[in-house]
Amino acid sequence: MYSHDTFGLGHLRRCRAIAHAIVERFKGVSVLIISGSQIAGAFDFRARVDFVKIPSVIKLYNGQYDSIGEYIDIDEILEMRKLIIRQTAQVFQPDIFIVDKEPMGLRGELEPTLEMFRDTATRTIIGLRDVMDSPELLKREWSKSGLLDKLDYYYDRAWVYGPKSFWNPLEGFDLSASLQDKLHYVGFLDREPLSAQSAENQGLPDEYILVTAGGGGDGSQLMEQVLAAREHDPKLDFPIVMVLGPFMKSDNRERIRLRASKLANISVIDFENRMEILMDEASAIVGMCGYNTFCEAMSFDKKVLFVPRTSPREEQYIRAKRAKEMGLCEMLTPEEAAVPSAMAEKLRLLPDLPKPSEHLLPKNMAGLDHICEDLVDLLDARESPVDEPDARLLHTVASQQ
Repeated sequence: MYSHDTFGLGHLRRCRAIAHAIVERFKGVSVLIISGSQIAGAFDFRARVDFVKIPSVIKLYNGQYDSIGEYIDIDEILEMRKLIIRQTAQVFQPDIFIVDKEPMGLRGELEPTLEMFRDTATRTIIGLRDVMDSPELLKREWSKSGLLDKLDYYYDRAWVYGPKSFWNPLEGFDLSASLQDKLHYVGFLDREPLSAQSAENQGLPDEYILVTAGGGGDGSQLMEQVLAAREHDPKLDFPIVMVLGPFMKSDNRERIRLRASKLANISVIDFENRMEILMDEASAIVGMCGYNTFCEAMSFDKKVLFVPRTSPREEQYIRAKRAKEMGLCEMLTPEEAAVPSAMAEKLRLLPDLPKPSEHLLPKNMAGLDHICEDLVDLLDARESPVDEPDARLLHTVASQQ
């Protein structure tokens, strides 16, 4: 699998969930994730799942990319990444190559590897989020590089990580007949609660609202909006647990901790690599509506308030708006959430919201099962059984949230 991982945790966590489902379903399969995440080593991986770390690149708020340190040029890092990816794939010789979100990878770094696979039996899969971006922005971005034609040329399958009834990530594109045949809506990627220690064992309240902003790189605003609501209405004292995320800036982190220390019933955690535990124990969730947070809230059937990011991509806003239309959540825009009384009102009503299961069909949350079933079909078509002891999968997770 390939995951470019330039901002946040979404791509790596999505690939990790898929990889774990694959090794649990198929004995003898090995999954190797190529990741650019700075903190890939902070997560636990199941047996037969491993990762190769490629040099990290950071995505700036203006949408451009830069190197983490000043000691090496961005173009040199990109060349290193391209060579490592191709060499790793050449040595591993995967049966399956799964790419997360970016068809050609970061700045086209996957194209040499994909070209190499055209002369092999490796089956190639692009995994698309349920919502990629607004149709206008995505069409403008992909048209510059001819990505739709390349997707059709290089890939055997295109998985959409959501049900067809929810959203069409390629809305507005004129798809060829061959590409339409390759498009498979697998459903949302369901998550299971971890059987590790409970919130009680971590010193947290028995009941609480979980506030999470994923990696936290741009999550301080949400945290401070929740704190402002509590400051506005002291009677709103239901326990809150905030998880700041590993990429939140230190000054934002310190400011949030200081404000929270002056309020009752607020716990602040810097980073939790097993968010499933906290989500499963929570009474309700407040988040930004990144893909993983959304899927976890739906999987654990949690009442949820989303305050989605609206720039530089509209992905989160589209997902939250559509989910609200379906009765799956409540939402505020960042501008609405900036009004303390408005946020306080939503927090007050949050425990009384309906659960997602009242409106979401179980088959729409079976994405991981559908992925495993499709892998069998792909490998059967290639006449290479997936359950052979030496069968191997290169799960490529490339991403950006």
